[in-house]
Amino acid sequence: MQKLSNNQIAWRAAQDIADGAYVNLGIGFPEKVAQFQPPGREAIFHTENGILNFGEAPPAGQEDWDVINAGKKAVTIKPGTAFFHHADSFAMVRGGHLDVAILGAYEVAETGDLANWSTGPKGVPAVGGAMDLVHGAKRVAVITDHVTKDGKPKLLKRCTLPLTGVGCVTRVYTSLAVIDIEGGRFVLREKLPSISVEDLQSVTGAELLVPGPVADLIVPEV
Repeated sequence: MQKLSNNQIAWRAAQDIADGAYVNLGIGFPEKVAQFQPPGREAIFHTENGILNFGEAPPAGQEDWDVINAGKKAVTIKPGTAFFHHADSFAMVRGGHLDVAILGAYEVAETGDLANWSTGPKGVPAVGGAMDLVHGAKRVAVITDHVTKDGKPKLLKRCTLPLTGVGCVTRVYTSLAVIDIEGGRFVLREKLPSISVEDLQSVTGAELLVPGPVADLIVPEV
């Protein structure tokens, strides 16, 4: 089945970030979203370890390893970049000062529950700041492949892994579709034109509601 690359999923998620929004991107895959800000728009990126309004990664060999994001990746300083204590950073999160948090996921339930950490042998050893982000940000979105590496659905009726947050996710950008979570249900908004709703449903672990026309999910080669 044809699917979007990680870059293309990140590009699509970036198109929904408003100009001037305060945004936290989860460690790993979600960090890619920062690369695809639409022309004429500029988000203000926040990282839990205490930087606001940082810039893109520096060229290789020019890193300042005292200036890193929460994923321990080097970032650059822009005019107006602010540095602050780790506790103040979480006060921003918990105080509702972030407009958007974009996170990865192992599982998302139709109720908006999120599981993005695992206690398994290859799992992240703790939930980290994600549980603060999912309840502190005004909007929480997820970017993810639609299925696991062995083809099992990641969008489910109920999560089977330990939860990061309950009823927190409002939109999911996958390798096959854009899906909103409304009233405890998955609502299909966009899908790849090369697949049918029936094919998409066959790899989704809960019912997809189709209340109206479904837009084609069109993204550039990025």
